[in-house]
Amino acid sequence: MTENYNKKPIDKIVYPLQRFIQQEKSGGLLLGISVLIALILGNTSLSEGYHHFLAHKIGLNFDGKSFLDLSIHHWINDGLMSVFFFVVGLELKREMIGGDLSNPRQAFLPIAAAIGGMLLPALIYFALNPNSETGRGWGIPMATDIAFALGVLFLLGKKIPLALKVFLTALAIVDDLGAVLVIAFFYTNEINMTYLFIGLLILLIMLLGSKLGVRSVLFYAVFGIFGVWVMFLFSGVHATIAAVLAAFTIPADVKIKENLFITKIYNYLERFKNIDPTENTPTLTNEQLHELEKIHEATIAATPPLQRLEHAMHPFVTFVIIPIFAIANAGISLNIDFTTLFDNNVAIGVAAGLIVGKVLGVVLFSTLIIKLKIAEVPKGMTFKNLLGLGFLASIGFTMSLFISSLAFTSEFYQTEAKIGIFVASIIGGIIGYLILNTNKIRDNE
Repeated sequence: MTENYNKKPIDKIVYPLQRFIQQEKSGGLLLGISVLIALILGNTSLSEGYHHFLAHKIGLNFDGKSFLDLSIHHWINDGLMSVFFFVVGLELKREMIGGDLSNPRQAFLPIAAAIGGMLLPALIYFALNPNSETGRGWGIPMATDIAFALGVLFLLGKKIPLALKVFLTALAIVDDLGAVLVIAFFYTNEINMTYLFIGLLILLIMLLGSKLGVRSVLFYAVFGIFGVWVMFLFSGVHATIAAVLAAFTIPADVKIKENLFITKIYNYLERFKNIDPTENTPTLTNEQLHELEKIHEATIAATPPLQRLEHAMHPFVTFVIIPIFAIANAGISLNIDFTTLFDNNVAIGVAAGLIVGKVLGVVLFSTLIIKLKIAEVPKGMTFKNLLGLGFLASIGFTMSLFISSLAFTSEFYQTEAKIGIFVASIIGGIIGYLILNTNKIRDNE
């Protein structure tokens, strides 16, 4: 067919929005706007209403008994962020099966960089905060915000080789896995073994369903949300861990192989083409609809449920969940005595951990692996580029904010941690951008 799509007036609005959503840097841009909104809400006359709204409780009531009676802030951090962690789990599984982490030599460099970028920040923070009260925040500077970091990287366009974008993405994904493990083992308090056992049993049912070839998204949604997530929440293990584990049960195989898919689609298209169309009407015949349904069914059968879910949920996470999380957690009051930041080393420890520890960890561990020649070095990886990427990895916004809410119950310490995160992320982003911006424009390969 040579005809163009029948464009409508609404397309003039929808198409630019679609292009914005499809751009990699858009997530980081929206996240930055969300942070500004949060700071405005937290530092104007709207502050009281903002905090009152987040503290408002929403729950279910059965026979006079409350069930899941949580504040809106709690629902965002334990509920919506579980969806974020579910997508993180899907990305991790995909990368381990057939992505950048599936080839040992290719994966070793970003894994080593991520490990260094987690260990040194934690050690620097703990060295500055050796006491038990503030020392709990050692996990805060370990994280990298993939949306912000890649957002800055994509602003540089063709100055950055594609291989380096892949490296930073892989590093951030391993970083996310590290953060998940830290939350599971170090920021979980009392555990109710009964609820945890039930949750693990339901998880086993999901895994069994995957092995038996169950591909229904509804099956995994029902057992994942109403089974695993709720049981983990009641057990005391952070509910986001349930989301990651549930993601690993999603099947990653296809129902029909590529060659059979191509044959089927070709046959369906041939039959569709040979059907006499309806005259003088925009509707299709029943026969045409039948062939289109067959094409749709074949497409679903040829797409792994894991990738189908990841593709469907990623925009929702990037453009809805993360901005909501930022608005709910970044609204710190700047009307404070900044000299109190030196009463303890929470803010300083977080900032130093990210700016110094993260950069040194990424650069030193990567350099060691490159010198030992035990990993595949990405094309375009120079010391300057590695240093720039190290600074971008120090942007620890989303995950760092999340861990700070688990590490401290004190609002004062949480505020200090957030200030440290803000300062380090801004400095790291600017320095990383300036270093990498000195590259010459080149074709991405």
